[in-house]
Amino acid sequence: MRLLICVLLSSLLAAGCSLDQGNIAARSDYREVVERLTNFIRHEMADKGLPALSIALVDDQETVWAQGFGYADPEDSVPATARTVYRVGSVSKLFTDIAIMQLVERGQLDLDSAITAYLPDLRPATPFRAMPTLRQLMSHRGGMVREPPVGNYFDDSSPPPSLAATVLSLNSTTMVYPPESRVKYSNAGIAALGYVLERIQGEPFAEYLARSVLEPLGLRHSSFQPDPEVVAELAKAYMWTYDGRTFEAPTFQLGMAPAGSMYAPVTDLGRFMSMLFAGGRGAEGDVITPATLDSMLTPQFAPADARTGYGIGFRISELEGHRRIGHGGAIYGFATDLSALPDEKLGVASVTTMDVTNTVVGRINEYALRLMLAAREGDQLPDAEMTSPIPADVASRVKGRYGHAGNQVAVEILRRGDNMYAVFPNVRVRLRARGEELVTDGRLGYGVRITPLPDAIVVGGDTLRRLSDRRPGPAPRRWQGLIGEYGWDHNTLYIFEKEGRLHALIEWFFIDPLTEISPDVFAFPDDAGLYHGERLVFTRDAEGRATRVEAAGVVFERREVGTAEGLTFTIDPLRPVDELREAALAASPPPETSGLREPELVELQSLDPTIGYDIRYATTNNFMQAIFYDEGLAFLQRPAAEALVRAHRRLRERGLGLLIHDAYRPWYVTKMFWDATPEDMKLFVANPANGSRHNRGAAVDLTLFDLATGQPVRMVGGYDEFSDRSFADYWGGTSLQRWHRRLLRDVMEAEGFDVYEFEWWHFDYRDWSEYPISNLTFQQIKNGLGRKDGRTEG
Repeated sequence: MRLLICVLLSSLLAAGCSLDQGNIAARSDYREVVERLTNFIRHEMADKGLPALSIALVDDQETVWAQGFGYADPEDSVPATARTVYRVGSVSKLFTDIAIMQLVERGQLDLDSAITAYLPDLRPATPFRAMPTLRQLMSHRGGMVREPPVGNYFDDSSPPPSLAATVLSLNSTTMVYPPESRVKYSNAGIAALGYVLERIQGEPFAEYLARSVLEPLGLRHSSFQPDPEVVAELAKAYMWTYDGRTFEAPTFQLGMAPAGSMYAPVTDLGRFMSMLFAGGRGAEGDVITPATLDSMLTPQFAPADARTGYGIGFRISELEGHRRIGHGGAIYGFATDLSALPDEKLGVASVTTMDVTNTVVGRINEYALRLMLAAREGDQLPDAEMTSPIPADVASRVKGRYGHAGNQVAVEILRRGDNMYAVFPNVRVRLRARGEELVTDGRLGYGVRITPLPDAIVVGGDTLRRLSDRRPGPAPRRWQGLIGEYGWDHNTLYIFEKEGRLHALIEWFFIDPLTEISPDVFAFPDDAGLYHGERLVFTRDAEGRATRVEAAGVVFERREVGTAEGLTFTIDPLRPVDELREAALAASPPPETSGLREPELVELQSLDPTIGYDIRYATTNNFMQAIFYDEGLAFLQRPAAEALVRAHRRLRERGLGLLIHDAYRPWYVTKMFWDATPEDMKLFVANPANGSRHNRGAAVDLTLFDLATGQPVRMVGGYDEFSDRSFADYWGGTSLQRWHRRLLRDVMEAEGFDVYEFEWWHFDYRDWSEYPISNLTFQQIKNGLGRKDGRTEG
């Protein structure tokens, strides 16, 4: 009935009648805007792999369109709508700041008094004379650390620490910069402001915010705590990593709730923007005065004519000459952007459910504002900037390492299957084509243009020459005990060596070169990054191996990953090996369609006896500690075998060769592996219901060995190691380890093999799907059953 009424009464549609479980149809004068924007949103969601996205457009006091796309719960096919609840991350700060400004209006707080005037028990160490004021903290000029030691972005304690415990943990920290001297984004500083509210009002922060800000705004579906009614509508969000994993985001509450723990649908964010356009008046009454709001939208600690920077809470910038205000938010799987043009009273809010995709929602919002401006002014609606895949010949020609002669790599361009990536000193971003240029266009960035030249690239007007691919030297021994993983499954800190310098990869995507202060103390960069100006302090055991690192005041315990150098990773099989073998031999491979190629398995050393062998499954030196093959042989289909021989011979000029661990594998052995392996490790074994590419004789497990010594080279992780270190793009280890891994990949890909993204040693030949699954034993192959002409080979 509701749908019928909305269809019949177009006047109600224009007034915001909801369709489709909370979506708001486009007002008539916005229909063409919405059509173009919808096409762009659908393109970006498909291109960037976003599970859900909700958006609201606001024109003064009206939400003129609000829509959800994709699925709030992909597993149960629950559609996203404009009413879907999201965690909006740092957009929360704007609401905390408004609550502070309300008390400033009433004379209960002085904006330019030090925070310690209201929190006398807050006493972080400081080499500076002054403590930060409320104004400095709200404009991110307080000079405090980014995260409090307790209740921080990483802290998944249950229940979460109290706001008091979170803020008072700052007493163990040291101020990073003199207050007001420079921008230092600080979640800890906003948490302290929230604690001021709690102390002054004698009421828990979340309850006070609801009463003083959310209710006057009419935000009935928003909260600073996980209320059951709100959480019931919460979208499911996802994390992802450079090395290829995607997993469901954690949902724990932060101790520093005032800085990032708000739950809201985009429709409520739309109401918030309408309050801004109404000079501080909300749906249920006045929230703040126009004068107070104007001060919040004015750049702080900047020249009088400044048009960009931080206001009191708000990020201030420009769009095509128009003043733009807003804020972004990023919290475990959710990415939010709220952008408004206050002078034109136009705004847009978007949220999606893929981690750190703020660039994507930011682009969507910017395009929305450009469309809305054009429609308002009666101009032709602009087209969205679009990119296309990079042609294969360009990709092959451009990949490589670039910089200035004698300097370190400034940009590395990688080819990963059909995708290209630019690795800058601080982040890796996907590349696409736009005309003759390459342009960054991925989840983490957009708009950096790269012009390819014959043996160079131009980036931002800077010409970078292709650098020679020299083998790196070993990492300094004093760093060996520091390299590794620290922290949690939900947020892992990687410490690795790159180009003779220790680096940190923090919060999954942010790469920081570290400066060595002493053997156990390193500094984050002072001019860039999330944690600029802060330090890392390692604690070592008696053998010199770090057991923990305190990074920017947060303690990250070492994670034990994989096995020690020279040791073989093993599991405890779920059933005895003899029992597994009996069951596997009694089973049959999955049926297949006809029309597959006749197999022509050949033994690799029969084509080139210099190929190295370490056939693990012919010994007990493997992950199941059992013998599966009665001979140490390696068979591949002839085209794959000949391609592998070519790759092996190409390595001779570098003094290296290929060392084979496994090639053709009978199907029954694949079934044994699957049935033996615990569920949480099955990523590393093939499902026999589908068959393995090894079973088709078109996959090989291998590494490199030194021709002079006959010894295998050291990779980041070991063969058949069921850990993250086995991923083909695992970020850790040393430059030399990753160089060898990349060299192996390059020579194999050049001959038509593709690496399996979760096993650096596993390569599939390009025509693997054309061969049937086989269950032949090695002896049967030697008897001629593995060749189309029936002759024995090898």
